[in-house]
Amino acid sequence: MYTVEEFDKEKTKVMKYIMYKKRTEKEVKNKFENTIQNDMLCDIINYVKEAGYLSDEEYIKKAIREFMSLKNLSIKEIQYKLYLKGINKNELDDYIYAHQEELQEYELKSAYEILAKKEKTMEKDEIKQYLLKKGYKQETIKEVL
Repeated sequence: MYTVEEFDKEKTKVMKYIMYKKRTEKEVKNKFENTIQNDMLCDIINYVKEAGYLSDEEYIKKAIREFMSLKNLSIKEIQYKLYLKGINKNELDDYIYAHQEELQEYELKSAYEILAKKEKTMEKDEIKQYLLKKGYKQETIKEVL
């Protein structure tokens, strides 16, 4: 077991890591798995989750809002980026299902923006292949081209 002082000291490190930039639960585990004993790390993670500082659900919302305002991505690319961060597939699928219309509009807008950039230097077939590689849906590509 560990003392309250040890717990507070390690909790402070975890809190600094989380407060610097929003993180997923997996990112926190990966960062501290070799420096904090496993049972204490689990307790710290539960503590910060209950306190509202660590939430994969909130991370999904924030990350998708950021992607939508800064980048041109397909829904598949968004999913992939969030899976890499350790987001639970079911949580992410639920969010995407609940926000399907908004995300499809965003994907369509992104495809149009990519088309506008690429049509000066690429043929239609090349653009189609590019969009397919990026994970855009067939119907989105057809509508854009």
